[in-house]
Amino acid sequence: MRSHLLNDTTAEQYRRSVTEGVERVAAKLATTDRPFTGVTVDALSPRIDEIDLDKPLHDTAAVLDELEDVYLRDAIYFHHPRYLAHLNCPVVIPAVLGEAVLSAVNSSLDTWDQSAGGTLIERKLIDWTTGRIGLGPAADGVFTSGGTQSNLQALLLAREEAKTENFADLRVFASEVSHFSVKKSAKLLGLGPDAVVSIPVDQDKRMQTVALARELERCAEDGLVPMAVVATGGTTDFGSIDPLPEIAGLCEQYGVWMHVDAAYGCGLLASLKYRDRIDGIERADSVTVDYHKSFFQPVSSSAVLVRDAATLRHATYHAEYLNPRRMVQERIPNQVDKSLQTTRRFDALKLWMTLRVMGADGIGELFDEVCDLAAEGWKLLAADPRFEVVVRPSLSTLVFRYIPATVTDPAEIDRANLYARKALFASGDAVVAGTKVAGRHYLKFTLLNPETTTADIAAVLDLIAGHAEQYLGESLDRAS
Repeated sequence: MRSHLLNDTTAEQYRRSVTEGVERVAAKLATTDRPFTGVTVDALSPRIDEIDLDKPLHDTAAVLDELEDVYLRDAIYFHHPRYLAHLNCPVVIPAVLGEAVLSAVNSSLDTWDQSAGGTLIERKLIDWTTGRIGLGPAADGVFTSGGTQSNLQALLLAREEAKTENFADLRVFASEVSHFSVKKSAKLLGLGPDAVVSIPVDQDKRMQTVALARELERCAEDGLVPMAVVATGGTTDFGSIDPLPEIAGLCEQYGVWMHVDAAYGCGLLASLKYRDRIDGIERADSVTVDYHKSFFQPVSSSAVLVRDAATLRHATYHAEYLNPRRMVQERIPNQVDKSLQTTRRFDALKLWMTLRVMGADGIGELFDEVCDLAAEGWKLLAADPRFEVVVRPSLSTLVFRYIPATVTDPAEIDRANLYARKALFASGDAVVAGTKVAGRHYLKFTLLNPETTTADIAAVLDLIAGHAEQYLGESLDRAS
């Protein structure tokens, strides 16, 4: 079995195996004509259940054949221009190359003696990102597994900086359309059930700063402790960006930690056209960025950034076998001193490879393209009497629903939109997301593929309308 270990004696076998796998995937990408096959859980589960993991095939080609049957054939392909559902981006080739390199070398980014140059590359990328944000010379940060972990760490730091032992008194303020990880983090951090105060949004789905000011004042009057305000730089459902300068002013006035969840909107940091949409982010105490959303990176690639590097000490623990305190005096850079994770992949390499091949402007051009596409998509929806669209996009998300000409029952319209989404997914012709607005069911395009065109959007809208009309026609037949 030693023949399967990657080392100097098996380098040629490694080359052959990886090449074979890459050729399979490349062939699949070249021939994929829709984002999904429409396979059902009931159809796919038995094929996987019948595999006996205690009986290996002992042959790479045979395993790849099997993988084609249980995964590659029915995978959901985000690179296809009619995948329009969630915050999944097509990935750039330099980043995929970086993924191959980091997986083979397998550095762990917790300590210097496990990563060496990897540590310095990650630190360089953190400095690059904090510079793009404008956090100042004392800024720092660390790569994470994703936006949820980044938000959790940011709120951990905010909790510790609040300097109170009575967690029941702590309050976190976030808009009613903020990411669910804010409430999840509050629970994980031991805060009370009423810790997260939901702030209403305006018609553009942006936090109402007047309401925020009122809640901050009420917090002070009640003798509670304002722990953090979480402003969103690109909400998951709407791509809306909270009024960051006004929120920053209130945070300074009340002495509250300001966190900006820019997991989605971080692409604006590289934008050549729309950077001003995220102005005010430079005044944050902490920022979440997800490179695997709007920098076209493979999952996972995220980071949490802070204005003051000293605040990262709240995540620091020393172990004699790993990162003893003496290493700090010896100026040995151990990234585990900043991270909630111990063993951690060298995900930073993917972004490094991307910047060194494409440059930041290359990323920014791609993100600008999807923002422009969303603006064109909004015009299509606004002009189409079959649909209503919720807000003009700030980023690349469109939330809308089909409105039949002859049916007025809200519940029936909800069912028609739900049916259309499910039927479209089952067909495999396109994949769209869904959400609720004011208790009603809506559909969502998350446009992160520069290869998607307005013609794709128009075609998918026609498919949605067709499925909804089919449902309503069958519904009328059943009713009669």
